[in-house]
Amino acid sequence: MKILIILTSHDTLGDTGKKTGFWLEEFAAPYYVFKDAGAEITLASPKGRQPPLDPSSEAPDALTQATKRFNDDQDAQRALANTSVLSTVSADGYDAIFFPGGHGPLWDLSEDADSIRLIETFAASDRPVGAVCHASAVFKHPKGADGKPLVSGKNVTGFTNTEEDAVGLTDVVPFLVEDMLKANGGNYHKSFDWASFVVTDGKLVTGQNPESSEEVAHKLLELLQTAESKP
Repeated sequence: MKILIILTSHDTLGDTGKKTGFWLEEFAAPYYVFKDAGAEITLASPKGRQPPLDPSSEAPDALTQATKRFNDDQDAQRALANTSVLSTVSADGYDAIFFPGGHGPLWDLSEDADSIRLIETFAASDRPVGAVCHASAVFKHPKGADGKPLVSGKNVTGFTNTEEDAVGLTDVVPFLVEDMLKANGGNYHKSFDWASFVVTDGKLVTGQNPESSEEVAHKLLELLQTAESKP
């Protein structure tokens, strides 16, 4: 079982002068869910090497068991510091693709041609595609076999407009994830702000917010294990 995890390389929060990147919990929790299940994990990002970490995701109130485990895991830290350059990555041989969130993907992965190519390839070959929180931004441009947006007619979730408003970045981000998914024809669902909430539609798995990261990974893993158990 081989899983490709794609992280952002974008580190600037609009014109605020503040830093952003990927959200640690949204990477660490799925990473260990996959790793503990015996998956072989490849990490990639548009620029390769060390992807930028959103400093807010290291704040005391954002720490979880998974982030603490990561901070004590030198092997995982080395892997993260040496992500592959996304343009060099082929979909061949991978069983699933997963995107951790953080605000960074709104700027780079949502527009990245290699990310779009990989998502469309995985979807066309009926392999699981997962994203959590702001990483649902990666579904802005990918198309399905019918030429429509990949999420058109599919049940999806992602960071809500009210959650974005709560963190004060509605006027900073290039677009709102909830609005984009709806505009692309997705059947957008959400729960209470900051509650774990995951939607699965076929091989597409999306999570609403950081609290959803572990559940998203388990749902993605269930799809893989179900596929493996079929004769």
